[in-house]
Amino acid sequence: MRFIVRSVLITALLSVLIGGVWLINAIWFKPFSLNTFLNRVVVEFALQSPETLSSLRVLEQFGINFHNDELDNESPEHTIAILDRLEEELAILKSYDDNSLSEDERLSKAIALYLAEGAVERRRFAFHNYPVNQLFGVQNQFPTFMESTHQVNDEEDARDYISRLTKIEQKFDQVLAGLIYREKRDIIPPRFVVERVLAEMKAFVDQSVIDNILYQSLQEKLQKTQIDEALQSEILQDAADAIKTKVNPAYRRLIAYFETLAGKADDRAGVWRLPDGDAYYQAMLSFYTTTDLSPEAIHQLGLREVDRIQAEMLKILASEGYSIESGFSNSLAQLAEEDRFYYPDNAAGREQILKDYQSIIDEITAGMNIAFAKLPKAQVEVKRIPEFKEKTAPGAYYNRPAMDGSRPGIFYANLFDIKATPRYSMRTLAYHEAVPGHHFQISSSMELEDLPLFRRFSPFTAYIEGWALYAERLAWEMGFQKDPFDNLGRLQAELFRAVRLVVDTGLHYKRWSREETISYMAANTGMALSDVTAEVERYIVMPGQACAYKIGMNRILDLRTKAQNELGSRFSLKDFHHVVLENGAVPLAILDQLVERYIETSKESQGATASLMH
Repeated sequence: MRFIVRSVLITALLSVLIGGVWLINAIWFKPFSLNTFLNRVVVEFALQSPETLSSLRVLEQFGINFHNDELDNESPEHTIAILDRLEEELAILKSYDDNSLSEDERLSKAIALYLAEGAVERRRFAFHNYPVNQLFGVQNQFPTFMESTHQVNDEEDARDYISRLTKIEQKFDQVLAGLIYREKRDIIPPRFVVERVLAEMKAFVDQSVIDNILYQSLQEKLQKTQIDEALQSEILQDAADAIKTKVNPAYRRLIAYFETLAGKADDRAGVWRLPDGDAYYQAMLSFYTTTDLSPEAIHQLGLREVDRIQAEMLKILASEGYSIESGFSNSLAQLAEEDRFYYPDNAAGREQILKDYQSIIDEITAGMNIAFAKLPKAQVEVKRIPEFKEKTAPGAYYNRPAMDGSRPGIFYANLFDIKATPRYSMRTLAYHEAVPGHHFQISSSMELEDLPLFRRFSPFTAYIEGWALYAERLAWEMGFQKDPFDNLGRLQAELFRAVRLVVDTGLHYKRWSREETISYMAANTGMALSDVTAEVERYIVMPGQACAYKIGMNRILDLRTKAQNELGSRFSLKDFHHVVLENGAVPLAILDQLVERYIETSKESQGATASLMH
């Protein structure tokens, strides 16, 4: 039935998004309107990703749910086809004359060009990645997606859940084809990645079916529905059968492949080891930072910032009575020995951490009117990172809310190592991941009106992560970290991002080993070794991404300082934040232009007011 009505539903969706008058032109020809074209492209590519559609939940409000029993196509042929189509759309995008566009449309075109041209330029590196890795590989993302994104409100949703379980074999076979494609081109992950994912996948299939997160998650979701118990039992039995006959065999095929790959992998960690690896790394730096900064320039910036921040931290430690004569790492190690900074290492302690995170978020949310003219509608919740993957997961991450309001934003906290969550670091982490950081910025972008759809989800890491790191400092400036140790936690988090500049370029440009990198990071951050190891292993599988945070934060701070200096008493923090947030995520060069325009407009407005007074 879904197959029969799919084309009708797609047409209905396009009609809703684009408008019936323009429908035929929008689908089959170059749309008259740039925004219509951009929306069409978003719809076209979104329809290629049923998992994205389930995450956004924009179609469900129109009764459209054909996608909720499907999984994304992970085959190399599909990736190539998507890139081919993108090149065709880029040619159409370039054909729109700037002179015929409004100011907002010109901005949309500039952002779209940045995205599309960059993707086309990086096409030769489309397979320079590790789709099965310890951090965000398909082997842990699939269970996470089913647990956190696939909603079960009725029997049809539950059947869709099971349908997705049965289709995991096809998805994993597509991934396997991509892995073989990469292996033939000497793109093989480092040995530790192979070992990590093998351990993770073996643990996954070795557990009993009823303990599997896929079974547990469905059971919990069913209990919250109105489905009668007999039918729930039937559905759960079908799920158990699917896990036994489809899911676990799919994992075992990946396990078998990685067992053969283990003998071909080595310990070199940086992407310099890959074909044309230096060019690939520069491309990734440019993508994530949205700048043309060289690896050497980023490395040197990191070293300078590490020295500056460490000096500020030592000053706080000295003022609190700690001895600092033995150097930074030894001075900070004193804190690690104090039990007062840690929660009990048990279930009750971890539950209290989640409650305290929520209290921190609620407190600062109540004070946001001081610095922001408009607050997002979406709420945010705190959850523990699923235990099956927390050992290799980062310290925290954020998942955006559903567009239809059915799912709030979620701040996931890693509670694996209790020593990795000192009390004085919690405020900063909550401000970064939730309010006024990721949740605030991403939810604000999603709620923007009269913008092309892609502008609400633009993936500019330097802007997104730069804002979250800026949010940590903003919260301190607003008085939410009055305790000196909370401020120490803030500086430690900023130091962490400065160290990232050093170690990411160290790994991928200066050819440091994994062990050298872990040693430098542990010595210069004071973080728990478990966190340091997970972070370094993250940088290995995400080259360049870690550099975006500090570079983005520095740019936002520089722009704020520029606006303050040029506008003086006319500067408004609310207005500045509105300018930064009102267009969604943008490349840093475009953010420069937006702030420059805000400064000039403010000056002109003041000049006009002065003329009227005279």
